[in-house]
Amino acid sequence: MTRTKLRLAIVGAGPAGIYAADILLKAERNFDVSIDLFDHLPAPYGLVRYGVAPDHPRIKGIITALRDVLDRGDIRIFGNVRFGEDLSLDDLKRHYNAVIFATGAVRDASLTIPGVELEGSYGAADFVSWFDGHPDVPRTWPLEAESVAVIGNGNVALDTARMLAKHVEDLMVTELPANVAAGLAASPVTDVHVFGRRGPTSVKFTPLELRELGELRDVDMIVYDEDFDYDDAARAAVTGNKQVFVIDKVLQQWRQRPVGEASRRLHLHFFAKPLEIVDDGSGRVGGIRYERTAPDGEGGVVGTGEIRELPIQAVYRAVGYFGSPLPGIPFDKKFGVIPNHEGQVLTRDKTTGEARQMYGVYATGWIKRGPVGLIGHTKSDAMETIKHVINDLGNWWTPESPSEESVVELLESRGIAYTDLDGWHRLDQHELSLGEAEGRVRIKVVPRDDMVAISRDEV
Repeated sequence: MTRTKLRLAIVGAGPAGIYAADILLKAERNFDVSIDLFDHLPAPYGLVRYGVAPDHPRIKGIITALRDVLDRGDIRIFGNVRFGEDLSLDDLKRHYNAVIFATGAVRDASLTIPGVELEGSYGAADFVSWFDGHPDVPRTWPLEAESVAVIGNGNVALDTARMLAKHVEDLMVTELPANVAAGLAASPVTDVHVFGRRGPTSVKFTPLELRELGELRDVDMIVYDEDFDYDDAARAAVTGNKQVFVIDKVLQQWRQRPVGEASRRLHLHFFAKPLEIVDDGSGRVGGIRYERTAPDGEGGVVGTGEIRELPIQAVYRAVGYFGSPLPGIPFDKKFGVIPNHEGQVLTRDKTTGEARQMYGVYATGWIKRGPVGLIGHTKSDAMETIKHVINDLGNWWTPESPSEESVVELLESRGIAYTDLDGWHRLDQHELSLGEAEGRVRIKVVPRDDMVAISRDEV
């Protein structure tokens, strides 16, 4: 009797996709497995490579675990392959039994206040992509403002604020690309203002992120006494939650610090709800108008009616990430995710409007649940999805051409310059050697064409 074999495609080679592949290969099952990972970027690791600030080596340690999975050699990877352009859903159905989408969320969530369209108003996700050397964003960034606002109270907001305020010399031990170093060195910034509409005990960033802010050389941390008149709910949060306790302790220490000597200042404004990005009269950012909020007694905030305005020349919107639609795949425009039940993708019946399973199609990671949670959530997420992939054996696709060679032949017949695991090793070693020459761990190669040429040994 011939043993059943699952040919699985996974679109997205970040942590979500790699963990899903690893979990399936280790799972109890009565069939064989062959997995191909596809990614639109020439290199793997997704937002771990392109969404984490370069001065976060502890978080980047996740790459070591991901590399170990790929280097086992039981998962093929095809980089520089765009789903919807180079490869369609019909192509996948011809060559695979099922597909898991692990495409994450890389766009900025929208902020609906007047003035977001002004010149000098930026999405923080785009800025992060720039300083991380993402190949698909411009090489330059307009760092011309002396006073900058960052809207948001999550880790991306703090990463953005830290990269704006930090002196570039202190980043040169990292893998910072040369074009980014040059851009940051020319920045005239003196003040970075971070705005959050809730109080200090309701922030979304982690204690580690906050502590790192306070370690910046020649940067004063400015907090305001008016933000620390806690109500009962805030006091209960400090005493009842270890993470909030640590965050409060760090902020209270900053209140006691002497300030005034540093050349740059990083201001944290709590109970500040942005209302409008103010036009300077020429279509550029000239200020930010915000309403002072107050605790509502139940852990939330209410507006006080007190309106303030601060002159600034640039705004970074760090209010979260948002997923992108994929051709031929259902998409929830409100939440930026693929509609699903525990990872089983759902589609709506055109006649009845009822949700039903889209057989053979699954989702995991941020495109499944939204851009929340850390690596631990990503693993449990993948386990849930993989459980259904295994149990849905009776509803898998029946591919016309399931051989492993047929996919390679398809990509080559279309002239797609795909990269593979050996290619990633070549690019990895090249970046490490660039770093070694300058006494650094790594220097990223930024242009896509260069990444592909190095990976394919065509330099």
